[in-house]
Amino acid sequence: MNSNTKLNILRTVSAVLIALLISFGIIFLTSKEPVNAIIQFLTGPLQSQRRFGNVIEAMIPLIFTGVGVSIMFAANEINLAGEGSFHIGGLVATYFALNTALPAGISPIVTILIAGLCGMLITGVPAVLKIKTESDVLVSSLMMNYLILYFSNYVLSNILRDPKAGAVVSFAVPAVTQFSPIIGGTRIHIGLFIALAVAVLGYVFMYKTRIGYELRITGENRDFARYSGINVVKITLVSQLIGGFIFGIGGGVELLGMYNRFTWTSLLGYGWDAIIITTLAKKNPLYVPFAAFFLAYLRTGASIMSRSTD
Repeated sequence: MNSNTKLNILRTVSAVLIALLISFGIIFLTSKEPVNAIIQFLTGPLQSQRRFGNVIEAMIPLIFTGVGVSIMFAANEINLAGEGSFHIGGLVATYFALNTALPAGISPIVTILIAGLCGMLITGVPAVLKIKTESDVLVSSLMMNYLILYFSNYVLSNILRDPKAGAVVSFAVPAVTQFSPIIGGTRIHIGLFIALAVAVLGYVFMYKTRIGYELRITGENRDFARYSGINVVKITLVSQLIGGFIFGIGGGVELLGMYNRFTWTSLLGYGWDAIIITTLAKKNPLYVPFAAFFLAYLRTGASIMSRSTD
């Protein structure tokens, strides 16, 4: 481990510890039972299988989105349309599952792949606009997210909505397409292994392939990459498409694993969460599962603390 890597680890750990200390300070100032609150926060997720299952369940979508943003941001392009890609992935997975009749072993696979392809198109739009018109990717990708949200709400309300349900939700996704729990007493599903595989493949792509090397060089110094003969436009576009594909798969997996109907009438915020994950993981897909677990653990602990203390 070189000195730069050690420094990065020390910097990240220090930032996390400082943030926790500030949080604990606020708890001591505002709570009448601060010690119990902090104990619930730190140990609550470990007190039962169901609670720890909540951590793993929350971790799964964070892995997908963290890996997707790591690849997109490696090109030094701040494309935030992954939020829309995740959302459209869930919508398309629902529509496809409701309108096809595939065998049990094939239906979920095809469904999430279709969701991934649609997610890829969403992040591809701001990338192409950047290439063709020099538009700001940050602005166009944010606008893209709201186009997807309102389009999805229209489709949900006018095409997928179950009129017999007492809320704005889709028809129930066929059981043959859903992911069943793999651990009793929790909702942990096969999507966990898909997410971990995506993280490993993302690492291989980024650090073990030529195109991954060219992508990292492009992100670090675009002019140097161009002078070295790297097709900067192609590399940048590829990174945005792959990132969107992973986001779309993540949305499909989340829908099939944690929901039996499409109920998303607002953006879920995973695109913003992914930036936190990517920052903690230093844009390395192999570190993303650890960062995702950390954030999921903190949020689960915070939820337990808010329910069980003042």
